[in-house]
Amino acid sequence: MTEKEIALEWANMTLFITRYTPSNSPTFASRAFGYVGLTMYESIVPGFGQYNSLSGQLSGFDSIPQIDIEKEYHWPLSLNAGQSEILKNIYVQTSEENIQKIDSLEKVVYDQYKNQIDPETRQRSVAYGKAVAQSIFEWSKNDGGHRGYLANFDKTLVHPDRPGAWKPPLFAQSFSHHPLHPHWGKNRTFAVSNKMVEDPTIIPYDTTVGSPYYKQFEAVYLKDLQLTKKEKEAAIWWGDDPDVSFTPPGHSYYFAVLAVEGHNSTMIESAKVFAQMGMAVADAFINCWKWKYQFFTERPNTFIPKYIDEEWESFWPDPPFPSFPSGHAIQAAAAATVLESNFGPKFTFTDRAHEGRERDELKDTDFVSRTFDTFWDAALETADSRFYGGIHTKQDNDVGLEKGVVIAKNITALEWKK
Repeated sequence: MTEKEIALEWANMTLFITRYTPSNSPTFASRAFGYVGLTMYESIVPGFGQYNSLSGQLSGFDSIPQIDIEKEYHWPLSLNAGQSEILKNIYVQTSEENIQKIDSLEKVVYDQYKNQIDPETRQRSVAYGKAVAQSIFEWSKNDGGHRGYLANFDKTLVHPDRPGAWKPPLFAQSFSHHPLHPHWGKNRTFAVSNKMVEDPTIIPYDTTVGSPYYKQFEAVYLKDLQLTKKEKEAAIWWGDDPDVSFTPPGHSYYFAVLAVEGHNSTMIESAKVFAQMGMAVADAFINCWKWKYQFFTERPNTFIPKYIDEEWESFWPDPPFPSFPSGHAIQAAAAATVLESNFGPKFTFTDRAHEGRERDELKDTDFVSRTFDTFWDAALETADSRFYGGIHTKQDNDVGLEKGVVIAKNITALEWKK
């Protein structure tokens, strides 16, 4: 196993644990990827003189364990130990079977090197990786999202009672009539600048036929009447329901895996990509959830039956939270921006995230792998899939895409190199 392959193995393990840990959500998963990716980078960055630690550059992240510059470290072992430690801490609710899988991967990597390195260096490297992970985990505890899966829904939340406000849908992904993580937008962002991103503007509520607001929902309705086979395939491909997948932010982290696999990246370059991806997507979700509950807007499933067609029902069921802006769009744009920054705009890859899944008989649609020539094409299809699904308007998607770029650029603009 090469050094880059070790980073990839841990990224894939993170996706596996995300997929098979109960009580997960896109919000909590996005946070996990942020801390896991950052740990990968910080656990090895002292060994690469041209790269900077992010200590002092992130919100409240002001200290990190230091190495003894007079002694040697084996950085693959440090990365290995750090990833094991942070995964088990962030996903403390995962199963014992999953803990054993994490421990098994850690042992496989350790055993690869144990006869090549003196015992003191081995011990020092492992201890450093774990110390970094513990330090980052302790910092994570006061961000507002620690063990967020224990409070997915706030039953005491008072919903705004005004025209155009979000209401719990009848056709929904969740059993809950309370919206998911209404306070997530108050969480600490990784980048200080991402706490100060300018609020978006929204089309004013107006049910008059032909008004800009009305046209947003009319477009959803008209598209649903003529959905093509390919559009239906896109709609179900990007669903990424946390009950059956590694969640939407996991899909973005998976794209980072594909990009690193397809590029001659070093271990530190790979770690930087995973750190940037994790933190950009995490900050995208924080901002998105802030705006969702600030605007608290309705979805097509409440507007269209009331004002256009009372028998209408969306192709895809509603998620349990307000509409504006689109979470899929904002995190997909953030992901594409990170990947373009590292690999350039042109990058052909095939998304096989749901390859092999059984056909959705209810929707009469297959899961078909997607091939893209640019990262941005994938982001656009991710956003469009929610329009095809009938759960987001164009405005939701356009604003999400725009703000996702801003948020990701605030991450890639940090001083990663000297």
